[in-house]
Amino acid sequence: MAKQTSPISIEVTVDENKVPEKIVWSAPDGGVDNEVAQAMLLALWDGQNQETLRMDLWVKEMPVDQMKMFFHQTLLTMSDTYLRATQDEKMAATMKDFCDYFAEKLNLKKDS
Repeated sequence: MAKQTSPISIEVTVDENKVPEKIVWSAPDGGVDNEVAQAMLLALWDGQNQETLRMDLWVKEMPVDQMKMFFHQTLLTMSDTYLRATQDEKMAATMKDFCDYFAEKLNLKKDS
């Protein structure tokens, strides 16, 4: 069977100082076509050098309160991904506890 590729594209519009003004991404196999985003955190694992390569971008107009929420939600999804990848329930729960602490310290918790 022939191997297939699944394209994912990210286009970043920058100003004269190379500061991001707009981020647009597409992932046709996932049903995403030219969606606008205000921030992105991309991490790639280099197994040969045993290190993480990353690209962290956000548009200059991104409000700080939204950046705080973005980080909180990213940490939560990372704990879910960690659990799926490792089946380490104890550490995943510890990570979730930290996410709760993070949200509490940044006043992100919604009152029940």
